[in-house]
Amino acid sequence: MSDLWAAKREQNRQRVQPLAVRMRPRTLDELEGQEHILGPGKLLRRMLQAGTVTSMIFHGPPGTGKTTLAELVARQTRRAFVRENAASVGVKRIRDIAEEAAKRLELEGKRTILFLDEIHRFTKSQQDVLLSDVEQGLVTLIGATTENPLFAVNSALVSRSTLFRLEPLSETQVVSVLRRALADAERGYGGLGACVDEDALAVWATKSDGDARRALTALEVAVESLRAEGSGTLHVTRTVAEDSIQQKAVVYDATGDGHYDHASALIKSIRGSDPDAAMYWLASMLHAGEDPRFVARRLVILASEDIGNADPRALLVASAAFDVVERIGMPEARITLGQCVAYLALAPKSNASYVAIDEAMRDVAEGRTIPVPMHIKDGNVRKATTLSAGSAAGDRYRYSHEDGARDERLGMVGTQDYLGVEKRYYRPSEAGLEKQLGEALERARAQRTQGQRGQAE
Repeated sequence: MSDLWAAKREQNRQRVQPLAVRMRPRTLDELEGQEHILGPGKLLRRMLQAGTVTSMIFHGPPGTGKTTLAELVARQTRRAFVRENAASVGVKRIRDIAEEAAKRLELEGKRTILFLDEIHRFTKSQQDVLLSDVEQGLVTLIGATTENPLFAVNSALVSRSTLFRLEPLSETQVVSVLRRALADAERGYGGLGACVDEDALAVWATKSDGDARRALTALEVAVESLRAEGSGTLHVTRTVAEDSIQQKAVVYDATGDGHYDHASALIKSIRGSDPDAAMYWLASMLHAGEDPRFVARRLVILASEDIGNADPRALLVASAAFDVVERIGMPEARITLGQCVAYLALAPKSNASYVAIDEAMRDVAEGRTIPVPMHIKDGNVRKATTLSAGSAAGDRYRYSHEDGARDERLGMVGTQDYLGVEKRYYRPSEAGLEKQLGEALERARAQRTQGQRGQAE
């Protein structure tokens, strides 16, 4: 009788659980995706087959199966599973878990896995209490986070853990998860005779952005809403599917990887002269609530770093866009940012100025200090030096506007040495206006060389 009641309680418990919870994989074979860590011969698969798991951190977007995988690791290795949230677990609770783990190991010979969700919120005091037990093997720690653990998790935990990144599911894998839920009579909707159109499955697969939990939640909303209507037939069309998931959730974290990944994608698309890709990444950032001023700042930097003097107007366009964003804000600023992105993407590209200043900065920081040549020092300094030590003719500064060294296209060219050593930092490219600047630079260098020879003679 007790077994019957236990089964009844479990059945009632499952009935009130969300579909996404009920459909969590019970074996590794049921887990969709993550072949890069669970495929044949991959590291986590080998660890599980050997039954020797160390502390681990699972990181990746929501809905990729971090909690589920941790439970499967515990089941596969026959270890007790304790789940806590790092943001709410206290030091006392950690001590209790360690004591329970010690008793369990002593009485049952069974090790314990402590699963910490949001491990990036784990404080130093919590960590100090737990680390000794982790190092002794009393507790195996598995953490989960949507952040990049190299930046967000305590270095002491990272150094003691194996990091595994979980990737979003493909659309095909999301559809497979949904089909399993529709066919499963025990945990899913297999006993209801629900009919879901192919294009409805496609809507969920696309709009869930690789988040299996979001897709299953949409399926649950669709089926349960139809059941509530009492229409008798559970036919999920594309329209029903779209209503059940509403707006597509953009996978974007304004302070985490998504922030930097999207910014990187935007910049690289502009640098690669692809305005269509750049416009999509810009739209993704703005749709997700990114600060438009952050985008504008990045565009101003790009205008100098990647376009430079190949098209000096690019910096003016980007600067003007920044001013407009500051003045009017969203949503109108999206138009100005779109205009700026299109212009920068199609402008000729050169990083010659960027390379030049970095090389000069490196020489200043690492090389031998170059003294300012006497003839271009401040006039008062030159005069004092001349009075005290005398001065050769070559030490006198020749005013470029009056020294006769004029060029029809440049206006004028100085004929003296302005550095004291031979250095060439600025190497103009052949792109856009910079090709003309390169030609002017060669003429100026030739004039300067000729003038210095004349002074030497």
